[in-house]
Amino acid sequence: MMTTIIDGKAIAADLREKVAQAVSALKSTHDIQPALAVVLVGEDPASQVYVRNKGIATEKAGMKSIEHRLAADASEDDVVNLVRKLNAEEGVDGILVQLPLPSHISSSRVINEIDPDKDVDGLTEVNAGRLILGKDGLVPCTPQGSVIMAKTVRPDLTSLNAVVVGRSILVGKPLSMLLLAENCTVTMAHSRTADLAAVCREADILCAAVGIPRLIKGDWVKKGAIVIDVGINRVEEGGKSRLVGDVDFDSAKENASAITPVPGGVGPMTIACLLRNTVVAAARRRGVGEIDL
Repeated sequence: MMTTIIDGKAIAADLREKVAQAVSALKSTHDIQPALAVVLVGEDPASQVYVRNKGIATEKAGMKSIEHRLAADASEDDVVNLVRKLNAEEGVDGILVQLPLPSHISSSRVINEIDPDKDVDGLTEVNAGRLILGKDGLVPCTPQGSVIMAKTVRPDLTSLNAVVVGRSILVGKPLSMLLLAENCTVTMAHSRTADLAAVCREADILCAAVGIPRLIKGDWVKKGAIVIDVGINRVEEGGKSRLVGDVDFDSAKENASAITPVPGGVGPMTIACLLRNTVVAAARRRGVGEIDL
């Protein structure tokens, strides 16, 4: 059996191209240029790289990129007041607060100050509720990207058994809801699940988002399963630092029909889905209706 290595970079590039076409259509037909505002608090090096990459990708898609940088000692109220200001700005379609925030600031309070219709990270309680209720909302980017990748292998996921290993509010829980919406039968498992290996072996789609390097071994993977590895873990091996997933890639690909690599799998999809959410939010907010992406 030939195993397909799911190319996240290529799928993300295709989605970004579709977003750029949608942005161009909004400009020419409705004179709308979607705008994404990113809030960065502090000097975290990784966050600075993420914000820079998001800004480049936003502008490349033809959208307006707005950055607001606050000092690491900014108060919680400073951040909340900035979010409220962006909520009120008609020209801002998406608001993203880069996480993690400094420890003295409540991420939960700040995130839930974002207007749900501008919440392009899909993290507010309102959008979480919309997802559970099956209503139109903005969906977290990484779970959204994971489902898109699975559907490049099998466009109709109806009736498949899906196992999601991980129960975080960022990935595991929303991913489970999205797979239910695709008519999968979903099992949500985690690091304390009894006989986790046996649960994983039942999966037609196995999604790993638990944050434990190479937790899922090759013999946990059912023959022919689609494996979506959301994990990004830095490990030291042979004196070198490298990124690995939550799945033991080399052994898992012997059983999987298709598998995402780490890096180069789910990661590139996150920014692509952020751009998708921004153009969708712009169309909805400005009364243009739904954009099919």
